[in-house]
Amino acid sequence: MRVTHDIEITTSSVILDGQPIVVQQTGEKMLVELYRRFVGDYPKFFKMDTLSRLGFIAAELLLKQPAAGNQQPVDAVILANRSASIKNDRDYLATITEGNYYPSPALFVYTLPNIVTGEIAIRHGIQGETSFYILDTPQQLNAIIAATPFQSALAGWCECSAQDKFYAKLQTIWNN
Repeated sequence: MRVTHDIEITTSSVILDGQPIVVQQTGEKMLVELYRRFVGDYPKFFKMDTLSRLGFIAAELLLKQPAAGNQQPVDAVILANRSASIKNDRDYLATITEGNYYPSPALFVYTLPNIVTGEIAIRHGIQGETSFYILDTPQQLNAIIAATPFQSALAGWCECSAQDKFYAKLQTIWNN
């Protein structure tokens, strides 16, 4: 396997292929800033939860990088984290209150962490493997990636435990 591009996003920085992308905002506002600067044409972004926004922005920035040689388009999305969709789970639970037992359907859809892989696959027409794993460490993901058949994949760690507490480290990986 060969890594061709990588991105690391924290709540205050973005490093794409070893080069920092200058940002003015932090946290959730930084994700919106990146969307407006580099994407801008997918209004559904504003309905997404923070985990989905994080993965979506990371994927957008990675997949805009030029492919090397005769590489095929990405045919798999393999992501993982430790906390599943905990941030959105808490937000969803908060909509259930005494006397109001009808929680928000708009938040419900994002109580599944694999929604981020679906958002990426839909946006980029990826019809192969799309998986989201809940693991203890990012290193455990390497064994899963090695055992998953694909020609090319967008893979990595995508963690969001609070609106302004997130981390992503994704790569494009090609099987030679």
